[in-house]
Amino acid sequence: MVDIATRVYDHKWKIDPIIRSLIDTDFYKLLMCQSVFRNRPDTTVTFSLINRTTSIRLAELIDEGELREQLDHIRTLRLSRGESTWLRGNTFYGKRQMFRPDFMEWFEGLQLPPYHLEKRDGQYELTFEGKWPEVMLWEIPALAVLMELRSRAVLKDMGRFELQVLYARAMTKLWEKVEGLRRISDLKIADFGTRRRHSFLWQDWCVQALQEGLGQAFIGTSNCLIAMRREVEAIGTNAHELPMVYAALAESDAELAEAPYRVLADWHEEHEGNLRIILPDTYGTEGFLAHAPDWLTTWTGIRIDSGDPVEGAETAIRWWTARGEDPRQKLVIFSDGLDVDRIEELHARFAGRVKASFGWGTLLTNDFRGLVAGDRLAPFSLVCKAVSANGRPTVKLSDNPNKAMGPADEIARYKRVFGVGAQTPRAVVV
Repeated sequence: MVDIATRVYDHKWKIDPIIRSLIDTDFYKLLMCQSVFRNRPDTTVTFSLINRTTSIRLAELIDEGELREQLDHIRTLRLSRGESTWLRGNTFYGKRQMFRPDFMEWFEGLQLPPYHLEKRDGQYELTFEGKWPEVMLWEIPALAVLMELRSRAVLKDMGRFELQVLYARAMTKLWEKVEGLRRISDLKIADFGTRRRHSFLWQDWCVQALQEGLGQAFIGTSNCLIAMRREVEAIGTNAHELPMVYAALAESDAELAEAPYRVLADWHEEHEGNLRIILPDTYGTEGFLAHAPDWLTTWTGIRIDSGDPVEGAETAIRWWTARGEDPRQKLVIFSDGLDVDRIEELHARFAGRVKASFGWGTLLTNDFRGLVAGDRLAPFSLVCKAVSANGRPTVKLSDNPNKAMGPADEIARYKRVFGVGAQTPRAVVV
């Protein structure tokens, strides 16, 4: 097992780069990338870094030269032969050759496109622009770099003993969480913590801890590189990015209203089984389900990623029941801001009513709260989102208005088109 404290003490980016591989990313990004490569390859998009926790002034914490070195290093990466063999030949979700030969040939030759970086008001403005299949693969590594450079900035002046004690405390904290999760019978949980992890080495340690501590209850990781190295399942389906871009490309209000279903129709053609998971909250869960075509009721399940998770799951149960489906045969994946107490509560409430599963993210791979003076390692909310498509702004409404994004006039239009009324704000922790 890696001595993380010693590695942190000895950090030199040239021998220990943050991003080690193009598959040090989430599995859903590769699935979505293949879908975009097939259906919308010529769409031009812009992705932008958005720091929702403005009190953390990243440009004052992180050296610009070091950030550029890390980003430039990522542009030198290419898919290795072993990584290509794993993607081409492994079985994912029970399916061999998940990734088509034409997509793999493209991916094997990919160099991530250039980036634009500048400082403004204590924050970094980091943007990526180009063809959608290429630019979208910047999202996860860009976030991982910023998160880890922030960790390194906080830890850089600590001595060897202080670092050893810090990581011993963090390991103890995580293991206590594992012991808490052991109390839950029939638990199914996966690591969803790549994008806002403390570091790659820490995420890798967390996955190994869950492997040993939870056994069969731990069903896999979203991180492809760790999944390959640790021989666990790669987990993930799709995200808000797809409906946001499809919606931005709509030529009329009628096309806009149909865009979220057009996304899933394209997905339906490619995937089956546990990859047919609906993410309904991009423009409001209630309205999405109310107007959903009947063929979506046959899908395997739903992911709840914003708003009140109890309310979201209850809404899904009512929808399935009204459409003649048995909710007990459906999968509900909870993935928003989870920690042990919330997981335990949701599992108890829905046991026997649905098949519940949990995607545990930031509070698995970056919970250093209370371990450093001033709480300077507490996790914060950093995202990298598609902000425009073919020159048109993207919009996300969410079931939590605090997660909404886009120009105010477009948000108002989308609320009108999708019939989104008053919403209850919820704190965005991560």
